[in-house]
Amino acid sequence: MRRPIRTVAAVVVLAVLGLGTPAGTADPAENSVTHWTRIAEQFIPIGRPPASSEVLMGTVQAAIYDAVAATEGGMKPFMASVQAPPGASTDAAVATAAHDVLVARVPLQSVPITTAYDTFMASIDDGQAKTDGQQVGTDVADEILLLRADDGLGNVVPYVQPTPGPGVFEPVAPSTPVDVVLTQVQPFTFDSPSTFRPNGPTSLLSGEYAADFNEVKAYGRSDSAVRTPEQTQTVLFWAENTFVQWSRTVRLLAEERELDVRESARLLGFVHVATADAMITCFEAKYYFSFWRPFHAIRRADTDGNRGTTPDPTWTSFLVVNHPEYPSGHSCFTGAVTEALKIYFGADAVPLTISSTFAGAGPSRTYALLGDIRAEVADARVWAGLHFRNSMQEGYKLARKVVRNAASHDFLT
Repeated sequence: MRRPIRTVAAVVVLAVLGLGTPAGTADPAENSVTHWTRIAEQFIPIGRPPASSEVLMGTVQAAIYDAVAATEGGMKPFMASVQAPPGASTDAAVATAAHDVLVARVPLQSVPITTAYDTFMASIDDGQAKTDGQQVGTDVADEILLLRADDGLGNVVPYVQPTPGPGVFEPVAPSTPVDVVLTQVQPFTFDSPSTFRPNGPTSLLSGEYAADFNEVKAYGRSDSAVRTPEQTQTVLFWAENTFVQWSRTVRLLAEERELDVRESARLLGFVHVATADAMITCFEAKYYFSFWRPFHAIRRADTDGNRGTTPDPTWTSFLVVNHPEYPSGHSCFTGAVTEALKIYFGADAVPLTISSTFAGAGPSRTYALLGDIRAEVADARVWAGLHFRNSMQEGYKLARKVVRNAASHDFLT
């Protein structure tokens, strides 16, 4: 097992998002992979929604993984096959690959990212190993940036409102619905964003829809009389930026398990690339089906044709997010991460401690089973007034298919 990178005295820039050590300063528990994951985690989501943040993190983790594959050996490259000179520094390769991808794809944060890079590189002894490692990192980043140059993430894709009517999403905030661009982004591990498209939301005329409708109507109202304080705290716990919360959780898990650089790169590469593909698929489905949020469904229930629903024109949700309801983005994200962890560790019993920085979230929570997390998140998003329960389950199913596809031919083989 490789020794963690040694601690650097200088503090370069305060963390913008999340918890822990400032960017540019190494935590003694970190290795180069988890260190550069933390830096990416801090700068990627600035001004960017969680789903597209995860797609960018997938690109960074692909570069980190391939840099480790080149210098450490024993791993099949994912995107970039680079020959490393014997003895090339893995730490220098990882840092350079991550830095170069971040600067290219998150250019507005290039100054603090480069400052963090310079500080990190100063902690590595000068010499041929360092020089060779830097070149490996540069070569990996160049190849991956070329392969992802036309991935569609930089496209300008305007939101087009479908004809309003029963079941049709309309914005629930004055801002433009987010991450429409993901409908046109090239996945990492399969050909088309629609490859794993689900079957669609529950029929408005069904008993299942009525049951889901009445559950979220009661529990998800902003001033709900039936949602308990404990349930409200669960909603708030899972209201942190999903990308930041899950990236931090998996990164800290790698450190807690004392994974070396090879296994850290394998775990984080698999989790983030597979989850990125789940989010691409999820948002393609969201805008394809364009299903209404409970906010409009409950206010306009007199138009849905279902005798089991009744309208409440004063109803507002406890939380608000502005993109179509089906399938749930949080369930796609949480489902992908937990399924990837289950596959990597070979069990659902992966003890996991998760924290939340959202106001009112309360203390960290520890889970014995990954399935317990999925169940709690499903409850939280219904109690938040954001989702019908069916959309939570459909998001989990979608994520499971995407992750299992990735596991069959990438990272773990």
